[in-house]
Amino acid sequence: MKNWSEAFKDGLITGSLASMVSTAVLALRGRRESGSAYAPVNAVSHWIYGDRAAYQDSASVRYTLPGYLIHHGSSLLWGTVYERWFGQRAEERDLAPALAGAVAVAGLACFVDYKMTPERLQPGFEKRLSTPSMAMAYGGVAVGLVIRGFLFAAKKPL
Repeated sequence: MKNWSEAFKDGLITGSLASMVSTAVLALRGRRESGSAYAPVNAVSHWIYGDRAAYQDSASVRYTLPGYLIHHGSSLLWGTVYERWFGQRAEERDLAPALAGAVAVAGLACFVDYKMTPERLQPGFEKRLSTPSMAMAYGGVAVGLVIRGFLFAAKKPL
């Protein structure tokens, strides 16, 4: 298991990748379900602007930028947690435990987001996406979590 300092350093990359992959999923599912690729990310800015953020469909500095930054910051947190607990497995290209760990961390993130967090600080995706699409978004988090370890590891050939 990595120490927290190393996990934080690697978690910056891992969390960024998780953020990018999950944001792509949010955009694709948002376009399909609400007609707007920006709607799910805009909904996250309800932290700042309240419920009106969930009904914004276009890209904007006011809603999209803070929505993405909040989502990205959360992804950095979960990237660090993943790196601490499972990052070494990804670097060793130990696929099953690395993926299982990513699914566990993404599941924990979803649980914390929707069962332990006050509604005002929940992601807000649920305001624009169906439950299956939200599951796909958290699946995108899981996929993003394992990428860094597999890309930058040199301990085992693929």
